[in-house]
Amino acid sequence: MERMRLQSDPNPGIRGWCDRMVKALRYRNYRLFFLGQMVSLCGTWMTNMATGWLVYRLTGSALMLGVVTCAGQIPMFLLGPFSGILVDRVNKQRALVVIQTLSMLQSFALAAMTLSGHASIPGLILLNLLNGIITAFDIPMRQSFVIEMIQNKADLGNAIALNSTMFNAARFLGPSLGAMVIAAYGEGWCYFIDGCSFLAVIAAFLAMTIKPSGTDHPPRGSALSHLMEGWHTVSRPGPIRIIISLLALTSLFGAPYATLVPIFAGSILKGGPHTLGLLMSSAGAGALLGAGWLAGRKSVRGLGIVIPSAVTIFSLGVIGFALSRVIWLSMLFLIIGGTGLMIQMASSNTILQTIVDNDKRGRIMSFYMMALMGTAPIGSLLAGLISEHLGAPLTLVIGGAACIAGAGVFFSCLEQFREGIRPIYRRIGILPEIESSEETPSELI
Repeated sequence: MERMRLQSDPNPGIRGWCDRMVKALRYRNYRLFFLGQMVSLCGTWMTNMATGWLVYRLTGSALMLGVVTCAGQIPMFLLGPFSGILVDRVNKQRALVVIQTLSMLQSFALAAMTLSGHASIPGLILLNLLNGIITAFDIPMRQSFVIEMIQNKADLGNAIALNSTMFNAARFLGPSLGAMVIAAYGEGWCYFIDGCSFLAVIAAFLAMTIKPSGTDHPPRGSALSHLMEGWHTVSRPGPIRIIISLLALTSLFGAPYATLVPIFAGSILKGGPHTLGLLMSSAGAGALLGAGWLAGRKSVRGLGIVIPSAVTIFSLGVIGFALSRVIWLSMLFLIIGGTGLMIQMASSNTILQTIVDNDKRGRIMSFYMMALMGTAPIGSLLAGLISEHLGAPLTLVIGGAACIAGAGVFFSCLEQFREGIRPIYRRIGILPEIESSEETPSELI
């Protein structure tokens, strides 16, 4: 029978890969989530692109780009651990509807300010700060909600990879659409379109039917005790600390390259909004490639070696982009960098969500987002300050070199990482006993 199936299928390898790519979409709730988020995230990336260009147009200052970016991201650093406590205590579906509604109103406020001709740096800082507060609760809530839409935990890795694919498809499309809207109508209409796009994800959450698991209960005890429990889980030696430490380093020194992209588009490559759109879309295209590769993987096994390798690829892409003075070469290096960064983020997310207990997931994911987005505003501000004195290219070279050093440390801890994660994988059924496997221990994690 197997031989007959192979003869009738001219390319079973490609078919199998395609089936693995979309297996999480067989869940109705996840399909609603995927489609709603895809529309909403396109609007979000239009807003991100419009804000960067508006700040550059108003000030031409790398420092101001860093300040405005910092305002939008610093709440994640300050509120991240506390938002995780809330995530573990509330009905996530209802909370997400409220959060997305607040995000929609914030986008409409940006549109009103800009379209009325009153756009200013203080106004952008204030509204970006408000958006950062909302995001500090939104992202851990959405990240930990994914598992409630996926009944089979074996499909969780695919769902997270598809999340990354969705995010970066929007990251590819959003800036391109944003560049056209800015060139034709101005930044304000990007904000208005973003506000309207939230209707899609709000409708998706309202249409979902989430069945109570019957096993998960809100944790008992004080908020402080829950905060300390989450911190103890993250800070003690083991795979979680290794993953989150490298993620924090990458976000601090590497990811702020995105803050300086408007400087490269305008001052170094001598372009305008279309150039900025091409550069941002290139990073999104690379991230989309990385997410697609992850979605086609059969298992979470093997991601241990993938994480530091991806950081090295990302760092080389950032350094190459910093040294390039030709648009097509800059786009190529951003594709490389975007691929590496997305593989690191999604692989880290997948492993953490797989090994963390359900009652701690919200808190651990809040620390994950704190490392991913909470350190980024400090990095953005630092990148803006350094680039004012040393220039944007040298700033990115320094950041890329720091990330390569961090990847080297992860490589040196790889065996410790495998020893910590192997018993958990066996307990939850992902990893068979080594004695009954033909694979070596190094190949299993």
